[in-house]
Amino acid sequence: MAEAATDIPKTGAKEQPATVRPGWRESVESLLVTIILALFATCFVVQAFKIPSESMEPTLLVGDHLLVNKFIFESNGAWYDRLLPYRAIRRGDVVVFKFPFENHPYYVKRVIGIPGDRIKIVNSVVSVNGKALKEPYVEHDPSAYDPFAENFPPTTQNYYDGAVLPQWAALLPQYVNAHGELVVPPGHYFVMGDNRDHSWDSRYWGFVPKDAIMGRPVVIYWSLKEPEASDLDVPTPSQNWVVDSLDTLIHLPVDTRWNRMFRGVH
Repeated sequence: MAEAATDIPKTGAKEQPATVRPGWRESVESLLVTIILALFATCFVVQAFKIPSESMEPTLLVGDHLLVNKFIFESNGAWYDRLLPYRAIRRGDVVVFKFPFENHPYYVKRVIGIPGDRIKIVNSVVSVNGKALKEPYVEHDPSAYDPFAENFPPTTQNYYDGAVLPQWAALLPQYVNAHGELVVPPGHYFVMGDNRDHSWDSRYWGFVPKDAIMGRPVVIYWSLKEPEASDLDVPTPSQNWVVDSLDTLIHLPVDTRWNRMFRGVH
């Protein structure tokens, strides 16, 4: 009767153990795999961003650190699109995108108009396709003066000032229909900030091309209070990096907004 494969050989020879790689080599390989996976995730799945301005308050605060899902919006018609969990960009989505002009920094705004939508603002009420848009996320500042937050698009050429990009000033009239509505062209989106009176957005520089939209913020993984403006104006003596690092660590528990940790972005 044949012996089982697990029987120990009767010759007395010991079974040869699997080859063990040196500790340093195993550590290096693990590190490389971790780096590759992190790079893959950063390039294709998620990316971290920090909110630098108040334009999306109260939804997003200065000092919020976000994870942005880069794997959510449909691509550009590639064959594999139907196999992946993509979806179309929707009205109301908060999106991160490359600014279409200048040095292309990343901006975060809310989608108000998708291709084909007709946008109009009258007395601070945004209408899309003839219906008032419900915007529970919007905040207005009565002390601020922003004519575009009250009425848009403008009816005369007298509205142009330093806040409007010249490129947009020249193009805007051709997208306004006979009813005074701004029509969003194919492949583009109209975006605005939730802090409506303190947001430099599509009203001032135009539409966002679909290719410029990188993804959607999904969660605030960390939120850190920023120094008050009055504190920023006061010069402080220069210190070495060790002292600065220790100071940051000491104040970290106090400056962290713990109630915003792991909060979803909507």
